[in-house]
Amino acid sequence: MAEVTTNKLVHSFDMTNDVQKSLFDLGAFVGDLSVEEDTNNDDISLEGLEQELDECKDDDVVLNILSEGTKLQEYTKGVENNLRQVELDSIQDYINESDNLVSLHDQIRDCDNILSQMETLLGGFQAEIGSISSDIKVLQEKSMDMGLKLKNRKVAESRLAKFVEDIIVPPRMIDIIVDGEVNDEFMRTLEIMSKKLKFVEVDSMVKTSVALKDVLPELERLRQKAVSKVFEFIVQKLYALRKPKTNIQILQQSVLLKYRYIISFLKEHGKEVYTEVHAAYVDTMNKVLSAHFRAYIQALEKLQLDIATSSDLIGVDTRSSGLFSRGREPLKNRSAVFALGERITILKEIDESALIPHIAEASSRKYPYELLFRSLHKLLMDTASSEYLFCDDFFGEESIFYEIFAGPFAVIDEHFNTILPNCFDAIGLMLMIRIIHQHQVSNFVLQLSDLQSLACKPIVSGKEVDGVMV
Repeated sequence: MAEVTTNKLVHSFDMTNDVQKSLFDLGAFVGDLSVEEDTNNDDISLEGLEQELDECKDDDVVLNILSEGTKLQEYTKGVENNLRQVELDSIQDYINESDNLVSLHDQIRDCDNILSQMETLLGGFQAEIGSISSDIKVLQEKSMDMGLKLKNRKVAESRLAKFVEDIIVPPRMIDIIVDGEVNDEFMRTLEIMSKKLKFVEVDSMVKTSVALKDVLPELERLRQKAVSKVFEFIVQKLYALRKPKTNIQILQQSVLLKYRYIISFLKEHGKEVYTEVHAAYVDTMNKVLSAHFRAYIQALEKLQLDIATSSDLIGVDTRSSGLFSRGREPLKNRSAVFALGERITILKEIDESALIPHIAEASSRKYPYELLFRSLHKLLMDTASSEYLFCDDFFGEESIFYEIFAGPFAVIDEHFNTILPNCFDAIGLMLMIRIIHQHQVSNFVLQLSDLQSLACKPIVSGKEVDGVMV
């Protein structure tokens, strides 16, 4: 379309040049324009003329024509002449600018060629961009696929790494368990091995893995070695409790509690050995505590002062004689047998430390039995409290506490069964009952409810003697 228009312009420009060359005078050729009067007015209708005049009465041109009285034909002729003159002037201007138009045509043609080339180039670019877009889409799909594969491989890698870490037995672990000493590093290694043993026992998928078949025999031998080693270590420490003049509480707190995880390890992975350790500890502490309480009771008996005799009570068989009647020191004033006096101060000293026999014996003093009873009971409560807390921390069992104290209870019961039937001191018996009550309150405040029954054990014997003798 652009080429057709351009050709027309060129053809017009050529004609214009020819006109200029022939010195064609358009004005001379056209001459004066004239409009002939139309004498045939028979077909002219004046209908609506008045309305049109009313509408154009405000128009400046119409008013000018009407005011000057100019004929319409003359005015029309003048207008047509003006239009023709303007047309001739425009054509003349066009002819004068023909060179510029030709140059513009050439420029337009050059621009058209350039635009055509650019269109071809952009078309190629568009095709290449379309190809690149498809390539980008393919690459995007590949990238998403690779990202998904990478994510899956990372998950598989993490699980596989966790599996390998949980099932493998490092050489360092073997060296520590087999050749290392039982210390903090050994304890940490035991914890790691315990996790590995639980892993292969709990996870059903691990049990079917091929890797487990290679690792399990070595892991089992390592477990047996660890169990054997910690058993020997614990038994050695327990034997140290039997040595004379050993501070049991210090040994328990500073040594045994450091290795409490050994007991947990034996519970989970060496139940038979744990049973042996349990039995060995119960037997050791039962014998050690029984011996200690027996020696303490024997030392206290040397410090006993008998205040009342059978003759001070009513309804007592005078033929019966007590085992310790030879150690009595008769009071000068027998009315003091039923006087409380300063003996009440023992209730204010209820939480004082127990008597140390060799120190008290060095002063050659004798003490009423309620004071000796308070010392024995205080020692029993302190020992039981310490042992109860240790058993709870070390073994995590409460039943072991009662097994350990079966022996000491028997020793103490034997002592009470010997002393109380031959005790004729009613004030002393009442003070002992009060001492037991105070110890019960102390255990309740310390929230050692399991030891309240321990504090009640001597009450039965006391009440029976009280009911018979008083």
